[in-house]
Amino acid sequence: MAISIKDIARAAGVSHSTVSRALADSPLVKKETKQRICRLAQEMGYSPSAIARGLVTKRTQTIGLVVTTIADPFVAEIVRGVEETALDCGYNILLCNSNAQPQRELAAVSTLREKRVDGIIVSASRVGDLYLPLLVETGVPIVLVNNEHSGRYVYSVVTDDESGGRLATEYLLDLGHTRIGYISGPEVHRSNINRLRGYRQAFQGRGLTPDPQWITSGDGGARGGEEGMARLLSLPAPPSAVFCYNDMTAIGALLTAHRLGWKVPDQVSVIGYDDIYFAAYTNPALTTVEQRKYDMGSLAMQMMLDLLGGASSVENILLPARLIVRESCAPPERER
Repeated sequence: MAISIKDIARAAGVSHSTVSRALADSPLVKKETKQRICRLAQEMGYSPSAIARGLVTKRTQTIGLVVTTIADPFVAEIVRGVEETALDCGYNILLCNSNAQPQRELAAVSTLREKRVDGIIVSASRVGDLYLPLLVETGVPIVLVNNEHSGRYVYSVVTDDESGGRLATEYLLDLGHTRIGYISGPEVHRSNINRLRGYRQAFQGRGLTPDPQWITSGDGGARGGEEGMARLLSLPAPPSAVFCYNDMTAIGALLTAHRLGWKVPDQVSVIGYDDIYFAAYTNPALTTVEQRKYDMGSLAMQMMLDLLGGASSVENILLPARLIVRESCAPPERER
């Protein structure tokens, strides 16, 4: 039979309201009484009801997590970072997978409001761009991962994508490439805008200007990489290297290059972004820009805990990008 607060009150010879206050660490209860009650509760095997505790604290110990798709290896690592950190601190995660569909995202936001979550973490979703006002209406802290917004309640953990785009492009320029293509992600995503800006900055730093034909659209997935690479390789003077918005795009680009008979990296170099698990196992192994995915999720959850704890100063986090050199890039063929 479960031990109740009334059982502890009876054993301690105090009122049940005193027991409730003691277990909530209320300053209204003397230190000695509080220690005695807590000791009795432990000895008697008392386990507080999460529902009852929530009624007192106005907290559900639940954090809403909105992602585009758990099938994306990049997102999966962020989720793992959020979840493990949350569980270590006694919080549960309510995961909403939208598949980047606006109606599903709206439903996810509505669900989180109904569940009265204590805070919301959004990972690179249209929710962060289109439905932020609706999220803010919930009145709980919001932490964005891989996206940025300014405003009350809203905080972010992001990689320095401008620097990352510059790193990738400068590496190719250092190898001797001057015709460098870029296969984009969703054009409205801030991460894509910043990586493309870094790409252009690298050219400008060498006194060069990329041909607009070298920049082609993708969707952030392998299919977009396949189609984008096909367009680039069909140009009269195709790029000798291609920087891809992310590793999934690069995997699609590699597939098209192989399918069309182009040797990587002998005839065309390919570089990705994210350093997902599979990047080391492509053929050839993919050179890429690392994002600390697990850390991004963990830091987002730690930031959320700080916000819920009433921290007086919480700063947005900008993580550095790092180049991971593998086998998919080499000097251009004419210089080999």
